[in-house]
Amino acid sequence: MKLSPYFYDLRSAYQAELDDLVSDSEGKDVLRKRLAEKRNEIAFLVQMMELAPEMVAVVFHQGFRFTKPAVVEHLLSLPVDELPGWHSLSPAIALEPWASSLAQTVLREPQGARFMAVAAGLEYLQQHARLAHHAASSAEGDSDADDGEDAAEHDDDYNALSADDAADPQNSRSREEASSNWLADAGFDRKE
Repeated sequence: MKLSPYFYDLRSAYQAELDDLVSDSEGKDVLRKRLAEKRNEIAFLVQMMELAPEMVAVVFHQGFRFTKPAVVEHLLSLPVDELPGWHSLSPAIALEPWASSLAQTVLREPQGARFMAVAAGLEYLQQHARLAHHAASSAEGDSDADDGEDAAEHDDDYNALSADDAADPQNSRSREEASSNWLADAGFDRKE
């Protein structure tokens, strides 16, 4: 898949934005809660569509179904000033029912139709990367991989523990202890 410089640059910013939403300072998984908060702020967030599209696009995380991937992959190769409007993409990209009202708010904005194309492209890249990672894990003999479930419907990739931590719980405790020590040295109270 060939990416335009625009999507190439935005892809890592979008992933970083999602990563920032995943866990709180205690390492608890709060992705769903934070996404719900952002979705409630969509009327405000649309002001940032041009300046920081990745910060707004996360409200549509897992909100698209890609029925014609070739159309989306072509979209990802285009420069930002050549992106098609959202309505021309409807045969290839469908919104989940919960995302439709968010889309209506976005589409009322002057650049909303182009932004929806950007959001769909970023989410496609994120899902594609997650599925590629999932396939690589399966190919390596990962017995914990989902068999036949649609990975795009789950937030399983957003665990507080890494694969190394799951394999070696002692490693996880050591990291938590080191983190607590660092925070205590920086003047924060130690959590018990």
